[in-house]
Amino acid sequence: MNVHPQLLKRAIARVRAERRSFAVLMAAFAAVLLLSAPMASAAAQPPEGAPAAASHAGGEASLILPDLGQAEFMGMNGRTLLIAGLGVCVLGLLFGLVVYQQLKALPVHSSMREISELIYETCKTYLLQQGKFLVILEAFIGVIIVVYFGVLQHFEPVRVAIILAFSVLGIAGSYGVAWFGIRINTFANSRTAFASLKGKAFPAFAIPLKAGISIGMLLISVELFMMLAILLFIPGDYAGQCFIGFAIGESLGAAALRIAGGIFTKIADIGSDLMKIVFNIKEDDARNPGVIADCTGDNAGDSVGPTADGFETYGVTGVALISFILLAVHDPKVQVQLLVWIFVMRIMMIVASGLSYLLNGVWAKARYGDAVTMNFEHPLTTLVWLTSIVSVVITYAVSYLLIPDLGDGTLWWKLSTVITCGTLAGAIIPELVKVFTSTTSAHVKEVVTSAREGGASLDILSGLVAGNFSAYWLGLAIVSLMGIGFLVSTSFPPEMMLAPAVFAFGLVAFGFLGMGPVTIAVDSYGPVTDNAQSVFELSMIETLPNIKQELKKEFGFDVNFGHAKDLLEAADGGGNTFKATAKPVLIGTAVVGATTMIFSIIVMLTHGLQPELVANLSLLHAPFLLGLITGGAVIYWFTGASIQAVSTGAYRAVEFIKKNIKLDSSEKASVADSKKVVAICTQYAQKGMFNIFLTVFFSTLAFAFLEPYFFIGYLVSIALFGLYQAIFMANAGGAWDNAKKIVEVELKEKGTPLHAATVVGDTVGDPFKDTSSVAMNPVIKFTTLFGLLAVELAVQLKAEAGTGLGWALSAGFFAVAVTFIWRSFYAMRIPVEK
Repeated sequence: MNVHPQLLKRAIARVRAERRSFAVLMAAFAAVLLLSAPMASAAAQPPEGAPAAASHAGGEASLILPDLGQAEFMGMNGRTLLIAGLGVCVLGLLFGLVVYQQLKALPVHSSMREISELIYETCKTYLLQQGKFLVILEAFIGVIIVVYFGVLQHFEPVRVAIILAFSVLGIAGSYGVAWFGIRINTFANSRTAFASLKGKAFPAFAIPLKAGISIGMLLISVELFMMLAILLFIPGDYAGQCFIGFAIGESLGAAALRIAGGIFTKIADIGSDLMKIVFNIKEDDARNPGVIADCTGDNAGDSVGPTADGFETYGVTGVALISFILLAVHDPKVQVQLLVWIFVMRIMMIVASGLSYLLNGVWAKARYGDAVTMNFEHPLTTLVWLTSIVSVVITYAVSYLLIPDLGDGTLWWKLSTVITCGTLAGAIIPELVKVFTSTTSAHVKEVVTSAREGGASLDILSGLVAGNFSAYWLGLAIVSLMGIGFLVSTSFPPEMMLAPAVFAFGLVAFGFLGMGPVTIAVDSYGPVTDNAQSVFELSMIETLPNIKQELKKEFGFDVNFGHAKDLLEAADGGGNTFKATAKPVLIGTAVVGATTMIFSIIVMLTHGLQPELVANLSLLHAPFLLGLITGGAVIYWFTGASIQAVSTGAYRAVEFIKKNIKLDSSEKASVADSKKVVAICTQYAQKGMFNIFLTVFFSTLAFAFLEPYFFIGYLVSIALFGLYQAIFMANAGGAWDNAKKIVEVELKEKGTPLHAATVVGDTVGDPFKDTSSVAMNPVIKFTTLFGLLAVELAVQLKAEAGTGLGWALSAGFFAVAVTFIWRSFYAMRIPVEK
């Protein structure tokens, strides 16, 4: 079917009109704040001769880093030690780039390489479009930064420009590592598909994991290098604000890419999968124009999203700890000791992950190198546990060497124990997740059994049970580990810092990320194995004339196509499981780390934890309680809005595919039709992402300006509601996904009513696990980080220009937020046929 020219013109006109409306909105938003700020500024100009950066205690404008050279570590000062850490980051970066080149050089048949390059080209188009949207979103953040730092804090223009530049650098970091992830994954997918033709199981495991560790090592190394550069080379009175700007930029980039990628991938996935039921065709049928979009979505959602999310999570957790140390620890020398210790720990975790990967690779190759089948989850599990153990050993050893005399002389092992709680969580949580999502899980097998007797209805109900139970057990695990951290913190010297329990929670979140490169690696393993299956089918290599003879002549092996498909299916099952295991780890850091970030706001609001002000953080203070209730409402709006974007976009994709699929032909779907499906996915991903982001942005401003303690309750609430909603949705989706995989791989019942029932369950689970749940982590962190600026901006405006202005702005911002809430549902609805 050709797209009618008039319809195309109307669609283009709508997009242009929306962009104009966004530009008008941004201009109005900037005008309101820029006109309001001078009123407040004029009401309370700083006295002549006062420092330009004067601020009330606890504000981000007042964060000043101490001189890192004032403390000694193993015979060298802190600055020298961290400069050496830059070298480790460079080595980690080189490790990622070397692996990239190795994967690119692996053998691959031209038919498969062409498909992977087509997938990359569609991914590139998607990323370029997302980059343009990120520029627009950054403009909104830029207005807040200019008003807060430039107008209210009276920073000189150069300093404001530097803070803005670091927010852009944060976005660029998230965006850049996401692009690298897509590029290496689209090399690895075709190489994995080709390697399976040799009939050995190990390459189908090793190549995706190699791509994953390349992403993980490069991602963590780049992020840590940037943060070390701020710490070492930016003046101390600038560095605190630069960290905040950098973290907000990271968080903005991750939130936008996670939301848009999650919507895109599930529109494509549902649109492609439903054709298996509608037309009873095979998985990744080359005649299906939705398959290329599905492959693009695997990368947009399962590669771009997690990569940007991991980059942001690692950085924001570090910034939260830096802010805590600068606000809660009063002795500058102790500040230096803790800052250097934390950054050396992060540097050593790169070493731990790289070493563990190499050791695990030697062991896995020795065990599975010649195997024709294997349990793909087993060596991934071994890698996670090995990394956890190595990280724990390094944590205690390096802490003893660095800070043996800190505090009363026992803090080195107490701090190490708290971090270990998080590091163990990075291994324990995946084990709990596997109980509910693995292909060997009793819960997942129950989903299959239920579907056999009760069809899609009982399939879905059993998956909901798995998701709910998983939220209970993972919640208890997180609480237990945080509880241990709290108990250890009670023995910290009382004079060393304010609120040691909050610091302990931040260290637990830090420990979650202790094996960051490996966490990213096992997560990135999934999209490669998923794409490898699609590349295999889309290449139509089985139908090429004389292909067996060609492979024997050029590559030197005999091929069994059926066995190769089985290997890729089994590898994808392992990928599904480990994609599921990484999600609760990332969402867990959002919640635990948010506690530390919220502390910064509390210190500012309570003027250093004054008891009469701390009392407002109580259920007896009505605004705080109302904020707790409001946060839950926003989480449920977000869940519905993100699924609405998926369901509407999938409706449009299915509508187009059903009208244009040509099953009477043995040829592939046309590139034009495939690109049209990609365009549909992109359109609704961007619509959904923009509506959601601007709702979050203006809601944050509205609630911050309404009442500061209401806002604290709101931040706590979205973290807690978001934690359980995300775990439940992610693991229910994982159970449905691998139930379908059991039917396809173990039972070999494709095309049966049982298969159709599990496909329906999987399509329900798609937005659960890969859209709504995974985006909550960056949304929570962006709201909390942006809230640091928003609430202080609100407090200062109210103090200097009166509460009336603050309430008026709150009402205006809330009206804008409600407008986008309306758009996220009613402007995205599937039209009702009359």
